[in-house]
Amino acid sequence: MQEERDSLEEENFYANMDLDSETALLETVLFLESEPQTVETLAKITNFSVEAVNECLDRLKDKYANADSGIELSQIIGGWILTPKKECFDLVKERYGKKNEGRLSKAAIETLSIIAYSQPITRAEIESIRHVNADNMMRVLLDRKFIKEVGKKDIPGKPVLYGTTKDFLEFFHLQSIADLPQLDEKESERFELAR
Repeated sequence: MQEERDSLEEENFYANMDLDSETALLETVLFLESEPQTVETLAKITNFSVEAVNECLDRLKDKYANADSGIELSQIIGGWILTPKKECFDLVKERYGKKNEGRLSKAAIETLSIIAYSQPITRAEIESIRHVNADNMMRVLLDRKFIKEVGKKDIPGKPVLYGTTKDFLEFFHLQSIADLPQLDEKESERFELAR
């Protein structure tokens, strides 16, 4: 009972607290960080409590929800980061997005999609889905750190199994693999053919 009362008092304290300067400091940290930051990490950086960080994050979400803001607060791979709003970024993508996207060919994106939806998967399984050699595309994706070796398949020859990385999730603004768009029935069957 006492714990519940203490918890309620703490919630009321943060709800009534003027966190303007704390929110501004947290916004500065998020602006300067290039990687998503967990609430715990943000608390350490700012010397705020986890509760205060959460309250500041809520304030920032509200602030960026306005139509006059071109950025938003996004949760990616378990952390928080400032990102451009999709509708704004789409308008300037030609100038700012090509640096990264231009390096991924259609074949590389197709290979990456197969890995993302079918992981863990071997090179031979990827090739049986794409019907072409995957060596070059695998090398590109490994170099970009979008995929990595995640083990060996328990069959003769013990081929390497591949899966996606944290860099993949971050690049595509995904919290986890579960956030990938759902495949339609035809695509699902195609990916299952290799199994």
